[in-house]
Amino acid sequence: MARRIQACLNGARAVGFHPALPITAEALAVDAARCAAAGVVALHIHQRDAAGEETLEPETVGAAVAAMRRAAPGLPISVSTGDWIEHDDARQIACVRGWAALPAEARPDEASVNLSEPTAPAVMEALLRGGIGVEAGVASLADLDRLLALDLLPLCRRVLVEIDDVEPIPAEALATAILARLDGAPERQLHGFGRSAWPMARRAAALGLMLRLGLEDVAELPDGGVAPGNAALVAAGLAL
Repeated sequence: MARRIQACLNGARAVGFHPALPITAEALAVDAARCAAAGVVALHIHQRDAAGEETLEPETVGAAVAAMRRAAPGLPISVSTGDWIEHDDARQIACVRGWAALPAEARPDEASVNLSEPTAPAVMEALLRGGIGVEAGVASLADLDRLLALDLLPLCRRVLVEIDDVEPIPAEALATAILARLDGAPERQLHGFGRSAWPMARRAAALGLMLRLGLEDVAELPDGGVAPGNAALVAAGLAL
């Protein structure tokens, strides 16, 4: 089965984390084109303001999405809705609602929602009302219990099984426990952070699941060397 990889270009990484970390809309567009050429099927970003800080503000989100769409036409673009970004629940939801008013070329196709966050149901509702697909982020069995209890799984475009930066053995056990209860999911994506990133990428590839790779999750190649950038991480994932 062909590898389906979503490139996660920057995440919440601090400016300076990696020389090739894309922050501005222009840099995201350049990286999007490189990753498209490398063979990704989707893109995910944490959009930033002029100071390099994460933001959910509609105009800034729209500028980043539009620039990436021009550079990598045809690829779905996902953005973060993390509740830490605006530091205010009401503003978080208001910003997400505001995305619906963006022009089509600037509107995200999808957005990730962390089921660990109290506002997750309201954010998912705002996305769905705005015609934006929901990626449900599940990082624990408690997150999965909540997703299923709220009966939100059928409304999601995919479930992101997100394994934290832990040693491979506990990472594998948690991934197995979560995936076993997600047979009915529309699409399942498996990815890790740090030490669990490449073990989870190999597991996803073996199971035929969607992978996610990029500087948001890991800066090293499978051999331990520092990756030149996102496209190199994608190429390594395709070569698993």
